[in-house]
Amino acid sequence: LLRDPRHNKGLAFSEAERDAHYLRGLLPPALASQELQEKKMMHNLRQYTVPLQRYIAMMDLQERNERLFYKLLIDNVEELLPVVYTPVVGEACQKYGSIYRRPQGLYISLKDNGSMLQCLPITIDVGTNNETLLNDEFYIGLRQKRATGEEYHELLEEFMTAVKQNYGEKVLTQFEDFANHNAFDLLAKYSKSHLVFNDDIQGTASVVLAGLLAALKVVGGTLADHTYLFLGAGEAGTGIADLIALEMSKHTEAPIDDCRKKIWLVDSKGLIVESRKESLQHFKQPWAHEHEPLKTLLEAVEAIKPTVLIGTSGVGRTFTKEVVEAMSSFNEKPVIFALSNPTSHSECTAEEAYTWSQGRAVFASGSPFDPVEHEGKLHVPGQSNNAYIFPGFGLGVVISGAIRVHDDMLLAASEALAEQVTDEHFAKGLIFPPFTNIRTISARIAAKVAAKAYELGLASRLPRPDDLVKYAQSCMYTPTYRSYR
Repeated sequence: LLRDPRHNKGLAFSEAERDAHYLRGLLPPALASQELQEKKMMHNLRQYTVPLQRYIAMMDLQERNERLFYKLLIDNVEELLPVVYTPVVGEACQKYGSIYRRPQGLYISLKDNGSMLQCLPITIDVGTNNETLLNDEFYIGLRQKRATGEEYHELLEEFMTAVKQNYGEKVLTQFEDFANHNAFDLLAKYSKSHLVFNDDIQGTASVVLAGLLAALKVVGGTLADHTYLFLGAGEAGTGIADLIALEMSKHTEAPIDDCRKKIWLVDSKGLIVESRKESLQHFKQPWAHEHEPLKTLLEAVEAIKPTVLIGTSGVGRTFTKEVVEAMSSFNEKPVIFALSNPTSHSECTAEEAYTWSQGRAVFASGSPFDPVEHEGKLHVPGQSNNAYIFPGFGLGVVISGAIRVHDDMLLAASEALAEQVTDEHFAKGLIFPPFTNIRTISARIAAKVAAKAYELGLASRLPRPDDLVKYAQSCMYTPTYRSYR
């Protein structure tokens, strides 16, 4: 019991449990409730000044006491989510070899080709082109250049076949952090034959669309009334753009191609326009509109005059003072989403957005920022965090027994999240509900996603539960300690 993180309760084992399971003498004599353990752990975590140290402490806790780890996270989600997720998890990934403690799950590399059925679930290692990592003595991954082409796709094909063979039609596979070209190809290839979800493309798109739907209540108009300009045309940017166009088309009944004309993208070479189409990657081509070539973001802002500016470039400080001031010159309330992570890569900070727009910006970011006071008013920036969407979305898929992910299920998730932003939140400048309510938020998203799966005929769990919200809540993990006889 003490060595198994799923069952270990530490000092919360009662006197009777200590006697029944021969724990007497293996623990100090004191008894400590889960609540007291949580209080002590939070006190200890707050002593760390380096965020990565907090991350390591949380991972150590997960490896010895799983229920206490999740109770800490649920009860202190706004404080701890930035530690175990964005932005600190990015640094943890970069230093994984140095902070590695013990394995979690199983690891698939090119060396396992041909034996995939023995290796689920799943970190997939196809090598790295990062010379720093290849020369790092602490690197624990496959020390070779990244596989590409046939070798790469054979490995993924074997993996996807093994997943379905082992777990059946209803197993949900979530792709995370795949490179642009692979992410789009894999999603296109497997979405028709497997139950798959790409968080970087679909999860990001869904949460950003939710933020935009909520922002409309502040700035007015419909999605189709606004003009959108993206800085960044990778999987996040094009995924968001696609979902905006889809939602626009759904409500206006206009062809999707017409809706795309309201959306413009800027990549590293400038505005994506028709004259560049032949040289563009396939996922960028639908966004190549008729316009003269423009090289810089500022030129694009001044020419297109967007009402919504969205950053997915991964390049920090690209929403300059001139860009934000230009947005503010022709918008009473410019919508500015600086979504890149970590904080150092954010296109601008919350303080910059509010200051340069004279406090008029409707702002959200990918990384968390502290509230900003501008001319006597406190602005609370929203965080467009995928964690709003993928837990509830996944739960909705599972409880309905969905066999495929449909775009309308993503739209349902966005609408469900946007509906939970109240007038009280808007008064503070928020366009996302507080993370303190994440379990309620997730249950409602799950219910809407499941309802859409049933409506589309994609659900296999029958009969349909009468109250999908209550059913979703009943299926959620509860991290309180259990009694052992």
